[in-house]
Amino acid sequence: MTTDTATDVFEEHRPVLLGVAYRMLGRLADAEDVVQEAWLRWSRADRAAVREPRGYLVRVTTRLAVDRLRQIKSRGEAYVGPWLPEPYATDFGDVVPDTAERAVLADSVSLAVLVVLESLSPLERAVFVLREAFGYPYTEIAAVLEREEAAVRQLAARARKHVDERRPRYDVDPVQRRDLTERFLAAAADGDLEGLMAVLAPDVRLVGDSGGKSRAPLRVLESSDKVARFLVGIAQKGVPDVGFRILELNGGPALLVLSEGKPDSVVQLDVADGRVQSVYIVRNPDKLRSLPAG
Repeated sequence: MTTDTATDVFEEHRPVLLGVAYRMLGRLADAEDVVQEAWLRWSRADRAAVREPRGYLVRVTTRLAVDRLRQIKSRGEAYVGPWLPEPYATDFGDVVPDTAERAVLADSVSLAVLVVLESLSPLERAVFVLREAFGYPYTEIAAVLEREEAAVRQLAARARKHVDERRPRYDVDPVQRRDLTERFLAAAADGDLEGLMAVLAPDVRLVGDSGGKSRAPLRVLESSDKVARFLVGIAQKGVPDVGFRILELNGGPALLVLSEGKPDSVVQLDVADGRVQSVYIVRNPDKLRSLPAG
């Protein structure tokens, strides 16, 4: 296999590798570092002995991501305020036309699920990602992680139970989510308290991630009254030269707020029963660097 061919093969599988690494780490920069290291190992490998390049590359990427996750957890890094994953641009429409498969991929990369995955062990997280998001059979996951299949099944059951118990309930209907996102934007931008109360569930939660580098609540806000009044207060203070874009992030519609043409924050909603159940606001500037400017 020539260098050019090796590069072509790797680039063909890069989206899958980045998808695995991002779901494992919740941080785009870390995921890209892992994929780059996977490329270095691929470029040095005896590629003539590799029968199935995709399987080999997923195995290398997963192991590197497990190692990176262990390093992050062992450092025990303190984070100021609530933590949310870095927003990740997704567009499954062209490459994943099947509605059921698209829904699975969107769910596995949603902010709600990724927050829960943070509480899993690195091995549990790897098994969950490979099994639930990418449909790998247990035998292949066991080979990737160099574990017995019975142990992998136990990890999968434990991870699935943990995720099911802790993730918020929400609908993945893209039309309904987009409609509520647009109604939410209109009410929030106008500081319309009644309009916000009409779209927010009574027990809605607002989670703001600033990392201590911009203004956002340092605690989770709960109840429609508290969340609505907070959003009205933001609208009254105003954002310099504000602009808005709706784009697809983490498998669903999200609101990108621009200030003077630069990303200021990302707002994404969890929706169920026709109401907004959760509001996620990412304002940490380090997590907005990959997003398009206005």
